[in-house]
Amino acid sequence: MKLWKSLALTAMVMQIPLGAIAEADPLPSPTEPVEQYRAQSILPLPGGLDDVLTFNSNSPELVLSPGILLSAFPPDGMASPAAHLNVPLENRFDLFAHHISKATLPEDDPERLRTLYLGIIVKNPGSEPVQVNILQGASYLSQPDAPFINLPEIAPNPDSTVYSGPGSRAMDRVLRGERQDSLPPSVEIPPGEFRMLLNLPIPIAPLDPPINGRSTFLRLRSTAPVYVASLAEFANVDANGNEQAPTLDQWRSLLMTSKLSAPRDRAPTPPDKPGGIIYGRVGGIARGSQWRGTITDEPGSDRLTIPRPGDYVSYGLSLLRGGRMGTGQNQTAEMIARYPDTAYEAHGNYAIQYALKLPLHNPSNSPRTVQIRLETPIKFDEFVGSVISGLRFFEPLPNRTFFRGTVRVRYSDHNGHPKTRYTHLVQKRGQADGRLATFTMPPNSQQLASVDFLYPPDASPPQVLTLFTEE
Repeated sequence: MKLWKSLALTAMVMQIPLGAIAEADPLPSPTEPVEQYRAQSILPLPGGLDDVLTFNSNSPELVLSPGILLSAFPPDGMASPAAHLNVPLENRFDLFAHHISKATLPEDDPERLRTLYLGIIVKNPGSEPVQVNILQGASYLSQPDAPFINLPEIAPNPDSTVYSGPGSRAMDRVLRGERQDSLPPSVEIPPGEFRMLLNLPIPIAPLDPPINGRSTFLRLRSTAPVYVASLAEFANVDANGNEQAPTLDQWRSLLMTSKLSAPRDRAPTPPDKPGGIIYGRVGGIARGSQWRGTITDEPGSDRLTIPRPGDYVSYGLSLLRGGRMGTGQNQTAEMIARYPDTAYEAHGNYAIQYALKLPLHNPSNSPRTVQIRLETPIKFDEFVGSVISGLRFFEPLPNRTFFRGTVRVRYSDHNGHPKTRYTHLVQKRGQADGRLATFTMPPNSQQLASVDFLYPPDASPPQVLTLFTEE
């Protein structure tokens, strides 16, 4: 049964009287996005986040001055104590950093195009050597590593060659369990000493326009507690005009004497304040690295019954305050330490992996063809009035991209052979049918499928994971 509804049903969902549509402005032209309603179930996502801490450095996004981006060091002895959050990290933890450099000085200023460096500095406060292992990780520039290019909405990506933007590319590599060749497998830190984990450029010359960004994601393991900071500094320039990376001593001095880098981003809206929401950029330590869950019919069940032919059921992904999609669920990682002008929660769950299992069950006496999709419906928080379910999409689609990244699906084909598919999706706001896999289940059968992806930077939540059974 086709479940796309008319504009009249859309008006009902939006609680708009039909008469108001006739009396208001003319209907949009065929080229303008029109909301379409799809009757279906939308449910909370089972499972939850683990307790692995994430060092989340995303504020300020645009960095125009040297300084501290995020410091988990203790404030004692620092020139700007408020810039240090005093959170030691040990065992398993993640590091995410996403920042942009841009030329703002006059064109005749010789400093205009100087390269900005991202430095990740680590200190061992203990009396024994510490080993920090880079288990998986990647760091890419927008230019030239991973430019934002137009890609098909759905593209097979078996060998990591399909990407748009550095966040998309970095998350793809880590999803596959890889460590970029340029990253060391480990760094040893003597007692009481500092070491550089990363010292990476964000060059803007000779780009036109002179703007560039870098996305970095590392999965780390430390043999003992360490302190970590992300810092911004411009390249050294020698007498011949050649640029050189800042030294360890320079980074250490900057950590101890500098303040937070500027300009600061817009301050977030407090969670208890009604009205519109400014989420803010994330700058702090979040709790959560992976969301693991098994989607079943109900708690305690061992199966997920597929929808009836022609029906859909969706589960929220990266749900957040103001975008809970009628489920009442907020999946956002909590901040255990943050700067006062940064996000209250790690909204968007950038770089958090969703690892979902679907023990599918076909209870009918006929074979059924099932689709697994990732979709980006129009964001909303709660259902209004008598509306208790359903999602809205746009047709035709607007221009703004809300999701670009690789998703892995594992399942068995009709012959029972295991399949692994990596699919790169590009989705606009309000886009349906991001098809990841289609397969046929025999009568009265069960099949385990799994869906994994790291929520990519430069995406806008929320999304949904959708099951659809073909008619």
